[in-house]
Amino acid sequence: MVRYKEYVKKMLEENKEIFDRFRTIHDKYSANQEKFQEEFNTEGVKVQEVIKDYENRVCANTERGGYSQYSGNLAEKFQNEVRSVFPMIDFIGIKTKNTRPISAPDMTFKIKKIL
Repeated sequence: MVRYKEYVKKMLEENKEIFDRFRTIHDKYSANQEKFQEEFNTEGVKVQEVIKDYENRVCANTERGGYSQYSGNLAEKFQNEVRSVFPMIDFIGIKTKNTRPISAPDMTFKIKKIL
């Protein structure tokens, strides 16, 4: 197995409780973004910290060896593997808000902002 995939698997196994809880919220959020946005953001911050820690671990040795471009590619592959498990992961920290009064239901306009 490729190194970054091993780290994703290891991350999910070693933090099973956090990721199981996030999986439930992630699936609810996928079905109804507005209703579960706040809960998704709250749990998502914890998940992002774990993901960042493991991303740093997988890239640590390559950065020491002078392979900084390879390290960037490795980090991107790691993140893409995480996205394959949690497709909505990039929506953590986004807040949906109506920007103007709506007169008709089909004229809904929303802007998503990063917190």
